[in-house]
Amino acid sequence: MDEALLARFPYMHEAHGYVKTQPIPLQEMLSDQAYEPARVMGKQRVLDALERGAVAGNLPQGDVNQFHYLFSYAVARMIVSATGDNYLIRRFALHEAVTGEKSLRSVSDGFLEHLANQIGLELRLSAPIRPRRTSGIEPPTLHDSPQRILRPRTETFRVHFSNYLRHTNTMRDDAWKLVNQDLADGYVYLPRHRVLRLLRNAIQQHIEQDLPLDVSPEILEALKPQLKEVRAVLEVKKATFKAEDIGKVSITRFPPCMYNLLAQIQNHENVPHMGRFAIVAFLHHIGLSNEEIFRVFGDVPDFAADVTRYQIEHITGTSSPTEYTPPECSTMKSYGICPGPDRICMTIKHPLSYYRVKGRERRPRGESASTAV
Repeated sequence: MDEALLARFPYMHEAHGYVKTQPIPLQEMLSDQAYEPARVMGKQRVLDALERGAVAGNLPQGDVNQFHYLFSYAVARMIVSATGDNYLIRRFALHEAVTGEKSLRSVSDGFLEHLANQIGLELRLSAPIRPRRTSGIEPPTLHDSPQRILRPRTETFRVHFSNYLRHTNTMRDDAWKLVNQDLADGYVYLPRHRVLRLLRNAIQQHIEQDLPLDVSPEILEALKPQLKEVRAVLEVKKATFKAEDIGKVSITRFPPCMYNLLAQIQNHENVPHMGRFAIVAFLHHIGLSNEEIFRVFGDVPDFAADVTRYQIEHITGTSSPTEYTPPECSTMKSYGICPGPDRICMTIKHPLSYYRVKGRERRPRGESASTAV
């Protein structure tokens, strides 16, 4: 596999293998002037992820830059890992996935299958689905079976329904619901353009699950200039996350985790499933009604009114036998939702305890839910 293709898809096994075969000591790559272009591009990949989000990056043109661009991915992963910030990890993974989706438009069907199976999608090339026959040569009618009749189509890929659900669980549009897919013998059949969108999710999950890496003190020292710049931009970006008043509850009493989740929702960021569950349960237990909670989610990117109402009613016990409480602090940390404890977090084990404790004290002047340490 040529270097240019590896540079476009640096999360492939072949790319990892290629990097390992290069006789370049890590310290040399991080300090030698010859590899300065890789360090510059690596830092820029991270900055683009922060500032541009779900916008594809530009791939280098010509053979000269391919080597440095491939190694810039390794540098970028070190920078992201060194910050230890979950928000940055998600932004980086999303940006790289969108760039990958753009690059996949020009590759062969066989390459799509090869990449997909490396990152856990288990995609297969497939012949088009043919109509089912009941007997003889007569095609079935709508009266033959209550199941949906599959028509001849031009789909050329299939993926098992369980894999399909795993990689579409954040997509709320009706077009992606399993009930609206062509399903046969446990497999979902998809056209190429929908496979590309599915691969974007798979790439994003693959990158997120692999981060953060263990970063040695030597790497931290070598990347100090890049880390300083990235952290400055990250601080400015996160400073724009200001949770707005949502009515009868006091935002100043929110623990940092819930403050961040609310701010991300109000700033049109995609919040992971566990984060949504946590904030809904938290808002319910501090006194917001289902309708007030529903309005909080009105501007999230993948907002689906019917799904959101159902989930809120289920979590709050309106339509289910269980009235759920938010996860404990230890669980929030394990899911990467905790942004880091403040002085009150060190004394409690649950977000609701934080809200109650905060209601009994005065916050020091100048301290807010987003800046408490």
